[in-house]
Amino acid sequence: MDIKIIAIVPSAGLGKRFDPSRRKTFVSINGVPLLIYTLRRLHNEGSIAEIIPVIREEDTDRFNEMAKHYHLDRIRRIAPGGAERQDSIYNALRLIDMDGTDHYRNSYVLIHDGVRPYIPEGMVDKLLYEIKDVEGVIPGVPLKDTIKEIDAEGKVVSTLDRDRVRAVQTPQFFSFRVIKKAYDKAYEDGFYGTDDAALVERAGGRVRIIEGSPFNIKVTTPEDLKMVEFLLEKEQHSL
Repeated sequence: MDIKIIAIVPSAGLGKRFDPSRRKTFVSINGVPLLIYTLRRLHNEGSIAEIIPVIREEDTDRFNEMAKHYHLDRIRRIAPGGAERQDSIYNALRLIDMDGTDHYRNSYVLIHDGVRPYIPEGMVDKLLYEIKDVEGVIPGVPLKDTIKEIDAEGKVVSTLDRDRVRAVQTPQFFSFRVIKKAYDKAYEDGFYGTDDAALVERAGGRVRIIEGSPFNIKVTTPEDLKMVEFLLEKEQHSL
C-alpha cells in the first residue's frame, strides 16, 4: 500500500512565556535556528513525503531563505499562521484539502510542534504501526508528581490517580480524513481544544497513547531552551 505521510509543523506562535525580545521559533542554538533542528529531524524520516510548516506572514520570506539554505526540499509549500495554534493547523489542513485528489485525502497527517526539536528515534514508525485500529495515536509520558484537581479558588477538589493520566506530547498522528472532519466539527461548534487529539476525541474518535520520551521537550520558557541546548550539544559531540 502506498502510504503518504504529511507532517504539519505549527511554528507561528508568539511564545508569550518565552523571552519577548526574541522569536522563540528562530532562536539560535549553535548558530542554527530552533525550528530548523525540528524540521531536519522530520526531513530525515524516510516515511514522511512532505512537510508543511505553518509560519506567520511576516516571517515567510525569512523562513523561505532558511529552508533553501538548509536544503529542506520536502518543504514545497507553507501554510499561513492563524490567531491560535488550532487556526494555524486548520489552515494547513485546508491547504491539503485544496489539492482535491484522493492521493492527498487518503494520506496520514503527523502534527508536530515546531519547538520540539528532539523527536525520539523510531517514533514516526511506531505511530504508523499503532494507527491500524484507532482514529489517532499520540505519545505521552507518565507523571512522577501527585496530581490534584483544584477549583477556581485554588482549593483541592480531588487527587487524581497518576497511573491513569499522561502528559501528552507531539507528534500526533491521524488519517487526513479523520483530523479534517474533527477540525470541521470543532469550528462548526466554536470549540477550541488544547491539542489535536482532543478534537478527534470530541468527534467520537478513539485515540491511543503510546510511550513518549522525557527528552521530547517543548520549548516554552527560557529554562526549556537551556535543557534542549544541552541535549542537542551532547548529541552533536557524540557523533
